[in-house]
Formats: sequence, structure tokens, C-alpha cells
Amino acid sequence: MSDQKNLLIAVVLCIAIVFGWQFFFPAPVPEQTEAEQSTEATTNTAPTPDVSVGNATAPSAGAAPKQIQSRDEVIGNAPRVNITTPNLHGSISLKGGRIDDVTLVQYRTEVDPESPEIELFSPAGSPKPYFADFGWSVAPGAEVKLPDNNTIWSASADEITPAKPLILTWDNGEGILFTRTISVDEHFLFTVEQTFQNNTGQDVTLYPYGLISRTGTPKTSGFYILHEGPIGVMNETLEEIDYDDLKEGDSPQFSSEGGWIGITDKFWLAALLPDQGAKLKNRFSYIQDADRFQTDYLNQNGVSVPAGGTGSTTNHLFAGAKEVHLIDKYEEELKVDRLELAIDWGWFYIITKPLYTVLETVANYVGNMGIAILIVTIIIKLILLPLAHKSYVSMSKMKKLQPEMKKLRERHGDDRQKLNEEMMALYRKEKANPAAGCLPLLVQIPIFFALYKVLYVTLLMRHEPFFGWIRDLSAPDPTNLFNLFGLIPWDPPQMMMIGILPILMGLSMFLQQKFNPQPADPVQAKIFMFMPIFFTFLLAKFPAGLVIYWTWNNILSIAQQWYIMRRMGVSVNS
Repeated sequence: MSDQKNLLIAVVLCIAIVFGWQFFFPAPVPEQTEAEQSTEATTNTAPTPDVSVGNATAPSAGAAPKQIQSRDEVIGNAPRVNITTPNLHGSISLKGGRIDDVTLVQYRTEVDPESPEIELFSPAGSPKPYFADFGWSVAPGAEVKLPDNNTIWSASADEITPAKPLILTWDNGEGILFTRTISVDEHFLFTVEQTFQNNTGQDVTLYPYGLISRTGTPKTSGFYILHEGPIGVMNETLEEIDYDDLKEGDSPQFSSEGGWIGITDKFWLAALLPDQGAKLKNRFSYIQDADRFQTDYLNQNGVSVPAGGTGSTTNHLFAGAKEVHLIDKYEEELKVDRLELAIDWGWFYIITKPLYTVLETVANYVGNMGIAILIVTIIIKLILLPLAHKSYVSMSKMKKLQPEMKKLRERHGDDRQKLNEEMMALYRKEKANPAAGCLPLLVQIPIFFALYKVLYVTLLMRHEPFFGWIRDLSAPDPTNLFNLFGLIPWDPPQMMMIGILPILMGLSMFLQQKFNPQPADPVQAKIFMFMPIFFTFLLAKFPAGLVIYWTWNNILSIAQQWYIMRRMGVSVNS
């Protein structure tokens, strides 16, 4: 195989590595459907079968009412205590003592600030039940009347705020007084202290549990690039399981000391943060008839209380947006093992998280995430400048040699061995390396993956405007070539959505090709010329922020190549 073909193969492989993986990822779901992603439709639910865990039983979420009502109707029909914080609205049901009504104050379903708040939790009996519950369990054979999902608790107040915790009490009528103290901070963390006073005249051992129940299979958008569903860290190991795997009958259980367990969406998280010193049994489960998923833990240590004594346990619940600084803060303060992995940083964590920090810092300084993307792209180019410069010099040499290589092909076209020998001699004489031009792309692969992760899975771009028509950097460019960018009153099909930014990206890719050595094979040359069109359609469905990055990166590369080629006396059209 000739060196020219080797060069073509190297370039094609570089492009395939950088872009080819995107074929396997669906286009991001438009932002207006995120409320549906949080909790998706359900029907009547049935109880989860009790599963023996250790020497006690992990309880179920219980059955939902057979009659499905609207979310507001369910909330209005039960006694409740309002949740009022700067970041959370909602309520706690006094029936069952569940945290089952939570909306996120600072996050809306649409770019419009007057659009509804994101609904994270919703009570049983509503169309989309999703809630957290805490309580006590007993060892098999023990007879203790425990509070359940039908228990009506007495409340100390009608509102819970960061400054005013809620105290719930319930007497089982058999000598045990249960108390549940719930407090909430200014962000997304609930602290639940459960206490029971033993007045039965004999020792009592109870086992604390926590669970998160979600009815309905939510829409997910990340495929391999993003995990959405049951998640946790047990024994210093990240455990993730897809909704489909649970549906197929997989119901994993894990023993651990400490850790955390919950359910994650793209931007939102509900996670149980138990006592980090406790010996736990953790479980992911699915009830097919009810289409309900549950993550739960059971503290196997138990709380043993002698007659006349009092026992307690304290655990936490995170229910909110996956804000990086908050996740890190709670991980450090509560000593929760690897809570940061609730955000899917991907394979290139060592690059991804620092890149996030740089982007966030620059965005906070300049006040615009789109501008921050441009600035960080320049920073990346500067870091890679020595390597890129060397490679672009080599590519310029290859382009300068194309007339000589054409003569060699005409002279030795029928003698492949002789042609290869003459071409290698020419490369050595001019100190040109056919494969060196691929090196910058290879180095940029992990950076591109990392930046894609940052822009796709974190909240940095969500509902963040750029300029003009780009009101949301996390959504695709809303303009469309096929209706003349809104001049024609026609709504083209989704496959024909080609906005201004993807067109600019395609043009920049086309111009960049002009600066690179052209394939000798006419068929391969035509394929290369088609690539900008192909990627224009491909990236049209990707977030505008990512397209801005790639277009700007191409423009900077073109400027750098133009400067090097001009200094070396190489013509673009050579």
C-alpha cells in the first residue's frame, strides 16, 4: 500500500475516532420535555413484595390509591406541612410522613422564567409518583406495631424552613412513641432523625431503612454517554443499573458500610445518604405489575433499646439539582463516599472535572457561557500550541510536496514498489511525516470527549443564552435553512432542521480541508468533500454550545494553518 494511502487511512481514522462515536448517541431531547424526563407516566400501583435483607425485612413503598388523581388533587386531599426554602417548594404528607412533593424553585421547565418549576417528587395516587420514605423494620417473627404509609402523624408546625425543623410524632398504642424530626437546609439536603421511646417493659430492636420509589419508566436521552436510573456507591464502587435491566428481572443487592443509593436523571438527583458507619443492605428493585422502581437500604446494625430507653438514627436525603459545588460540599461535610459520581463525569474524569471548573470560573467572570466556551477553546489551543504547530508544519510540507508527488505518480504509476521508494526518499529529503498531521486530532480526542461531557451532562449550559437567536445553549440551534430562517411560514420535519450555527460549522470544516493535503484518489477526494455536509446535518441536532465550540475551534485551526503555510510559502490551492 502506498504512503499516500497510508496518509488517507490515518486521516480517516482520526476523523472516525473523533466523530464516529456520535452515530451511536441519539440527539439530545429538547429542553421542553425535561419535566417529563423527571417522572414519566404511571398507572395504579401495587405493593412491592417484602424482601428479606439480613435479619430484618426491607419494606416496600406500599400501594398507591387505585383511583389516579391529578397531582394537585392528591396534594390537596391529605394533611400536609409546607416546605419553603430558597431552592425548594413542596410539602410533606402527614399520612405516612413521606417527603413526596418537591419542586425546584430555581429551575423551570422552559427558558421562560414564568414557566412551571421542575417537579422532582410527586405523591402516590398522582399520575407520576416519585417520593422518599424513611422508617423502621423488625426482624422476622417480631411483633411490633410500626408506622407505615397509612399512619397519620402529628406535626409540630404547618411549615418547614431552614430555620424551623418539623417534628412528627406517633404513638403506636402499645408502649412505643415514634418521633421523626425532619430538617432542610437552604439547598437540597433533608436531614431525618428517627427516634423511638420504648415504654413496653421489654427490650426492642428496630432496623432503620430509607427508600426512594418511582413509578413509571422515565424517558432517557444519554444512551452510553450518560447514565440515568438507579445508582449508588457501595464498598467504594460505583453501581449503576439501567431501567431496562431491572425490567428484565435483574434485582441486585449489595452489602456495604456506608455509601449512598438513589435514582438519577440527567440534571436531577434523589439520593439516600445513610449513616456512613452503618452496616447496610442495599437493593435496586422493580415491580412489573406496577411499573415501579425502588432503591432502598436497611441498616443491619439495628437500634436496640431497653425498657424505658430511647433509641435514634440520623440519615439524609438529597433531592434536587446536580449542582457540582453542592454535591462536593455534601460529600465533604457528611463524609459520603464518592457522592461526586452522581454526576457522570465519564472516562476522562481527570480532564472533565477540571475543565468544568475552568468553564464555570470563566463564565462567572464574563457573565456569558457562550463567551466562556470561546475563551476556554482559546486556552485549549494555547496549551496544545507546540504540538499543533509541529503537526501543521508537517502538513504544510506535505501540501507543498503534492506537485512533486503528482509527478512521481505519473512517472512510476505502473511500478508500485518504485513509486513507494521514490516517495519515501522525497519525505526524507524534505523531512515530512505523512502521519504527523493526525497527531493534534488524536491529542484532542480526550479533550473533546471531556468538553462534550461537561456541556452535555452538567447544568452549565441549561437555559443559558448566548446572543441573538440562541436563547438556550443546551438546545439545538432553533433556526432552519429550509424555511429561510423563519421567513417562510413552514415547519419542516425534524430531520431537516439545519440552523445557522451548524451551517457555519460545515463551512469552517470545508475551509479547513482546503488547508490540508488532498487525497490523490478522486473518489476519496469526493468523499472528503462530502464530509462537511454530512457533519452539518449530524451536528444540527446537538446543543448549540457544542457546535459553537467546534466551529470556533475550526476557525482558530484555520488561522494557525494559514499563518504557518504563508510563512513556509505554501499556497492553499497547491
